[in-house]
Amino acid sequence: MNIFLKPSVFRFVVLLTTRSYSKYRTFDNSNLNLLLTKMPKEPTHIAVAQKQRLKIKQKSAKYTPGRVTLQILGTGANGAPGSVYLFSDQSRYLFNCGEGTQRLAHEHKTKLAKLEHIFITQPKWKNIGGLPGTALTIQDVGVPQITLHGPEGLNEIFPATRRFVVIRDLKINMADCSETTTFEDNALRVEYVHLHKSVSQSGLEKDVQASVEQSEAGTSTRSEKKRSSSISSRNGESLVEDDTDYYAHERKKTKRHRSRSRSKSRSPESGRRPAPSAKSISSATQMLLKGFKSEAISMCYICRLQPRPGALNLDKCVKNGVPPGPLLGLLKNGEDVTLGNGTVVKSVDVCEPDDPGPIFLVVDCPSADYLESLASNPRMKKHQKFAQFDDDAACLVVHFTPKDVMELPLYKRWMEDFTPSTQHIQVNDSNSCMGSTAVHRIQYKLNLLSPDFFPLLGDRGTPSLCETFGNHQNKKQKSEDINFANLNLDIAPANNCKTVNENRSIGSLSSYYLRPKKGFDSTSHINLDTQEFIDETMSLPQFSDALKELHQKLQIEKSNYTIRDYPQVLFLGTGSCIPNKTRNTSGILLQISDTKNILLDCGEGTCGQITRFFGQEKANKVLTEIDAIYISHLHADHHIGLIGVLQGRRKALDLLRIEKAPLILFAPRQILAWLAFYDRFFENIKDEYVLVPNGELILNETTFADEKRIKILSNLDMSDISTCLVRHCPNAFGVSITHESGYKITYSGDTMPSEKLVELGKNSDVLIHEATMEDELAKEAVVKMHSTTSQAIQVGKDMKAKHVILTHFSQRYAKLPRFNDNFADNVSIAFDNMQVKLDELPLVPLLYPALKIMFADHYEQLEHKAVKRQLKAERQAFLEQPKLQQNQS
Repeated sequence: MNIFLKPSVFRFVVLLTTRSYSKYRTFDNSNLNLLLTKMPKEPTHIAVAQKQRLKIKQKSAKYTPGRVTLQILGTGANGAPGSVYLFSDQSRYLFNCGEGTQRLAHEHKTKLAKLEHIFITQPKWKNIGGLPGTALTIQDVGVPQITLHGPEGLNEIFPATRRFVVIRDLKINMADCSETTTFEDNALRVEYVHLHKSVSQSGLEKDVQASVEQSEAGTSTRSEKKRSSSISSRNGESLVEDDTDYYAHERKKTKRHRSRSRSKSRSPESGRRPAPSAKSISSATQMLLKGFKSEAISMCYICRLQPRPGALNLDKCVKNGVPPGPLLGLLKNGEDVTLGNGTVVKSVDVCEPDDPGPIFLVVDCPSADYLESLASNPRMKKHQKFAQFDDDAACLVVHFTPKDVMELPLYKRWMEDFTPSTQHIQVNDSNSCMGSTAVHRIQYKLNLLSPDFFPLLGDRGTPSLCETFGNHQNKKQKSEDINFANLNLDIAPANNCKTVNENRSIGSLSSYYLRPKKGFDSTSHINLDTQEFIDETMSLPQFSDALKELHQKLQIEKSNYTIRDYPQVLFLGTGSCIPNKTRNTSGILLQISDTKNILLDCGEGTCGQITRFFGQEKANKVLTEIDAIYISHLHADHHIGLIGVLQGRRKALDLLRIEKAPLILFAPRQILAWLAFYDRFFENIKDEYVLVPNGELILNETTFADEKRIKILSNLDMSDISTCLVRHCPNAFGVSITHESGYKITYSGDTMPSEKLVELGKNSDVLIHEATMEDELAKEAVVKMHSTTSQAIQVGKDMKAKHVILTHFSQRYAKLPRFNDNFADNVSIAFDNMQVKLDELPLVPLLYPALKIMFADHYEQLEHKAVKRQLKAERQAFLEQPKLQQNQS
């Protein structure tokens, strides 16, 4: 007989078994096994989700949405993406998708399930850096296809990243965005406006030629030792191709396919790949030679909601004697009706006025060179004070235009030509809110444990309920006062045009209602209740006592050590695969001295993490001091943020007027395929780095020129930098860095336990090793070619490392990994925004007891899941017993 338990009862059973997990294995759970076999399996396949969404879309396409809101997702502040989300009850649209958009959408539960159109103003990293990650998220929730709107060639970002951003179940279309075409669906109508640089045709041709020449120089001199395996030549152009499948290890293949793959691609141990044929040169590369980058088009959008009939007013219907029934439907559809007594009731008399559809503009004038094209555009004038009809005047203008351009006289005059009722929002570097409350929440909590390891973040842009804007008083204000103060809703006269954030910077989630009413939502933007973060932690049972004991131990133990200021290790990202609220993807800042930094891996949002941790002013200094970046392998979560860091460093150098040589990029040689492509197609980055291939620094097999190697080591204050191939995807490396003062730091990158890494890191002072999975998920770790926590600790023991820091946790361990008996006094857990000096590492494990109390709920959930996995394993073993007995007989 089957036993059926209510969910609440089942949770109680799990709770009991969690409390005595060691005794659970002997529990007779045959009935429970039968129950579990009847339970539905997860998850729903992407194809099924796509079919469901298609049905919903077809049904909703018949109606014009009644509620439409424009929301600021990313404010465009320094270190934050600029992105605007338009949503109705039926559809979603995104305007620009900067690096970090995916993480903000995840934190604020911005539903991407109905997002099918992304509008890009310019194909610059600040607008498109988040496209690869966002596309993966959209794919995972079952969206079947997405359409990009923007300058020609924009969609080539996906072919360029196809080796490390795998899009299999999402079709990506590129809209025809000429000025004679429009986009239209049941909710929205969009016109495309092209802004052009004010340059002569001859000047444009010179720009194109200069771009080609610079690209040739960049790709031909990027490495001192070129190999035909990664660089080929065609028509005088140096082209870099990479056809490595970096995710082959995660997919099941037939033996035939595997053998074919091995013959076509390099072995993880070989270090070489065959040269591509001329036919393998992508169509995008051919387009590059036509100078798309130099055409320099900035796209603006004139957006109008579709007209919507006025709603039926039931009070007016009653006054006119209309009875309940089908006559109401006719009136709602705009038809006049005749009542039984002969009275004619007109639809216009019982319905609200029709909504012709408000107009809003999305404008990006990237520099003064585009101002003439914007100010003289006749299509824009139709929606300013020159509009023939009131309904044609824009109710809102969203400015992606940079702050310095908006301050130019011509731009100000152009803004003054809008009607007094037109509102303006700046989504640019005039803002300061970086959009996340979750990172502040956890940092305030961890700061209670140790202000040294977890200093409060330098990002002060997100408004706090505990501070008054401007004077930073230490008292609490009413939330409604803060909200209205942060959004200036005054409608300015036409000759003194104000923007919403002229005096106050806007925050993420600030909203403007386009329908049914028009106006700002002054209560929706985010803010920080820092006192709440502290109070909810201090109120935890036993936490106060644990905190007091921790502080006493830290004070005593600190006296036993001489702590040098450097080196310091700052963890910018400690999660794997995709970012979540509390763990960003991989990034570690090794601060060698107060003037020299090395960055180890560079996941999406790394530059923003630096800005958030240090604050804008100090972040600029830190960025200028990054002299080298090490990329362990070419999975997106380890290098997609590289372009953002290169550009952030260049911007900081220019701002501080510092002349500095390009940074040294230690990376797999194959990264040139991506960097050279981006440099040619989108923006110039080739002058910001010099590549030193990881494969030329192999321990005891160095092939990099001695003279240049010695010079690089000297510039970095290092006596040795060596690498080894590790057991992950192709071209995956570990690295050891030895300072001239003698300390040695080894970083694993992503890898299964590797003997070569043990040899490379012998007698390290610190091993920073990935620990993606808990021990019970060892089989899954093998499939993904990652390490468990105990395996990572064992690698540290084998290489006789003094300290081991675990990082790169699966996002299931958002706050804490699962502890086990292998956690010793020399093992530390990394958190985002954790900064620790080398000599402080013995103190970090003292935090564990308080950490377990602080995150008790999260840790208990991990234990529950472990029990459920054990139940499932025992159920499967129970079901397989009859088959095994039958086979034995």
